[in-house]
Amino acid sequence: MNCLRKTAVISVAVLILICFCSRNFNRSQSIAQENSHSKSLAPFVPTPMKVVEEMLELADVKENDVVYDIGCGDGRIVVMAAEKYGARGVGVDYNPERIAEAKDRVKRKGVENLVQIVHQDALTVDLSPATVVTLYLTTSGNELIRPNLEMYLKPGSRVVSHNYDISGWEVKKKVSVYEDYDYDYQEHTLYLWIIGEHKLKK
Repeated sequence: MNCLRKTAVISVAVLILICFCSRNFNRSQSIAQENSHSKSLAPFVPTPMKVVEEMLELADVKENDVVYDIGCGDGRIVVMAAEKYGARGVGVDYNPERIAEAKDRVKRKGVENLVQIVHQDALTVDLSPATVVTLYLTTSGNELIRPNLEMYLKPGSRVVSHNYDISGWEVKKKVSVYEDYDYDYQEHTLYLWIIGEHKLKK
C-alpha cells in the first residue's frame, strides 16, 4: 500500500514538473518570437540602384531634407540621398552585418558628414527629425511601423515604400519602375504618401 502511495505521489510530482517546464518553455518561445518580431521587419533584399533613384525622386528629396531609411541594409538609399541631393540621411538596421556594410559604404563614398548609421530596433527609433522616410519591408513590417510614422512625422513629411502598400493610408502617387534582366522585365511598384494627407477619406 505504501509503495502504491509513493508511486502515486511520484507520478503527480512528475506531472507537475512536466507542466511547469512546458509552460516555461512556451513562455520562452513566445518571448523569443516577440523579440524577433519587434526587430526583424523584413528579410534583407537590396533595392536595385535604379529603384533607389526613383524612390528619392518620388519623395522629391532636397538638400534641406532628412531622409530616414528603415531597414537600411548596406546604406545605399541614404548614401545616394547625400551624394545626389546633399540631404542628410539616417540609416536604421538591427543586423550588425548590415550596419558594418552601411558604415563602410558611407566611408567609401565620403559622406560621413551627412549620413549616420544607427544600430537599433526600428520600432524604437525616434523618427521626429525625418522629413522623408523610405521603406522596403513587407506588408506586416509596414503595419508594425505605421503607428510610429503617424506618431513622429510632421505634416508634409513624405513616406515612400518599395513594393508594399500601407493599410489604411491614402496613396498620393503610385509609380512602376521596370528593370531589364536580359530582356526579362521586372516590375517594381513605389508608393508615396504625404503625412497630413495620408488618411483614407470616408
